[in-house]
Amino acid sequence: MSTHVAVEIATQPDCWHRASTLAKEVAPRLPRPGERVAVVGCGTSWFIAQSYAWLREARGLGHTDAFAASEFPGVRDYDRIVAITRSGTTSEVLELLDNVSVPTLAITADGGTPVVDAADELVVLDFADEASVVQTRFATSTLALLRASLGEDLAGAIADASTALTAPLRPEWTGAAQFTFLGRGWTCGLAHEAALKMREAAGAWTESYPAMDYRHGPISITAPGRLAWMFGPAPAGLADDVAATGGTFVTSSHDPMATLVLAQRLAVHIAEAAGLNPDQPRHLTRSVILS
Repeated sequence: MSTHVAVEIATQPDCWHRASTLAKEVAPRLPRPGERVAVVGCGTSWFIAQSYAWLREARGLGHTDAFAASEFPGVRDYDRIVAITRSGTTSEVLELLDNVSVPTLAITADGGTPVVDAADELVVLDFADEASVVQTRFATSTLALLRASLGEDLAGAIADASTALTAPLRPEWTGAAQFTFLGRGWTCGLAHEAALKMREAAGAWTESYPAMDYRHGPISITAPGRLAWMFGPAPAGLADDVAATGGTFVTSSHDPMATLVLAQRLAVHIAEAAGLNPDQPRHLTRSVILS
């Protein structure tokens, strides 16, 4: 019987299409060119915030920062706060929204939760909500929406995601003892998210770094039977550096969000092979609600 997370991973191409279409409809609620924006979230949502912040600022659309909601400095001159929260109930996000005076937008999967009253504007991706504790399609659909709002055509990403759903999981991946995920620019957030999926679903030994910084120490963990997995184009010489360690270097020409789909599938496979339930990670619940 399929797990919830396996089913949810498989729906991502359709969800991304719906999200990219929705971007036009909700455009008036999203950050405007020139605004100074802070994007906040917890866990997976924070990593998606990192990717969007990098993309928006790289396009010259305005100063954009990303913060874990609990670490928001609250002292900078922002024009808008964007909060990403699948559940709409995360304590740190709600507390932040209740205590800022600038306009706020929440992107959520559930329009019937407390975030509705806490945020000034709302975008609901209910078609990407999830039964699994482990986030997959909500996070990527949020990023699809935000990428489309920046003017990106996601047709190629959607096609690549469909390919990633049927691509073989290679034995050197499924049998690896350790995983290091790497990114550059906007894909650093995806690398951190891939590592989180492996830790949550499979309890695997996983790390993540900016690709250029990986050679400043973390590469020492790579060895035979271990992976270094790159999201997006690799820096010159990195593949050779990984080869010299005896580790396996994984790269792809596909859209990095589609590469994340492949990493999600790998996490589920490893979890199930170890007898774990990837829908119910140890010590985790769907939403962190603090007393």
